[in-house]
Amino acid sequence: MKMVVTGGAGFIGSNLVDKLIENGHEVRVIDNFSTGKKKNCNNKANYFDLDLSDSNNLDSFKDVLSNVDTIFHCAALARVQPSIINPIDYEINNTLGLINMLKSAVDMKVRKFVYSASSSVYGPTDNLPSKENDLPNPISPYANQKYYGELCCKMFSKVYDIETVSLRYFNVYGERQNLGGAYATVVGIFLSQAMRGEHLTINGDGNQRRDFTYVGDVVKANILASESNKVKNGQAINIGFGKNISINELADLIYHKKIYLDPVDEPFENLADISKAKDLLNWVPTLSVQDWIKSLLKNEKYKNPDI
Repeated sequence: MKMVVTGGAGFIGSNLVDKLIENGHEVRVIDNFSTGKKKNCNNKANYFDLDLSDSNNLDSFKDVLSNVDTIFHCAALARVQPSIINPIDYEINNTLGLINMLKSAVDMKVRKFVYSASSSVYGPTDNLPSKENDLPNPISPYANQKYYGELCCKMFSKVYDIETVSLRYFNVYGERQNLGGAYATVVGIFLSQAMRGEHLTINGDGNQRRDFTYVGDVVKANILASESNKVKNGQAINIGFGKNISINELADLIYHKKIYLDPVDEPFENLADISKAKDLLNWVPTLSVQDWIKSLLKNEKYKNPDI
């Protein structure tokens, strides 16, 4: 079948592209390479350098979507803190890009739209583990945009009769994650600092707890969501490991030098209830962040900045 991955040169998107091609699908990628990387590209996929937020590209989007079965919408400007600094850029990219792609999908009669949502929609909460029917409490532009994206997907299912599903990722890590810059997550930052022999920088006291999810498991969830007949009306589904660890524990796995910085405004803890993913997608996570890091540290790839 023909599949489209938006943001397919990015961290999650490129891993998804590889797996779809491995499974025998024809894959088309839309990516403007603002954060995606040429080195992530698969030579068996077709790439289209287009800005999803530009409505002047609607005809081009439709050409790419011709006879496509499923769109995996991974494209977005990611991370909470940069969105607080640049809320307008984030709004344009994350909201308009989604709407343009949803409308193009409807016009081209695409069967399924799988949206990369975010656990950040839960915000600060003492009600853990988080369940999909918990009241959202986004506290950043990025989180708010991701939640609005879910609402858009749900509305498009009802109004335009397109199958949609929103996958709420919890702290994704793994191969091709950014190791530095504004879009890097804590796992990537720690690995980069350790490779340079620097202290691992921890915001706050390090007792914050996170539920980390391996990118290969996220890819599997996307594919199962595209195939499932149980998810089609814009349902939100948590994609996490179902267990969390503290930032201090994560740091201790990687390197012995640590330095503590001022805290940032972020939820103290997150944790996914993944029973819905198990029930509707027959999905279970396979790899813990502890095991992944231990395996990584044992091989030479750890010394390669292109992890």
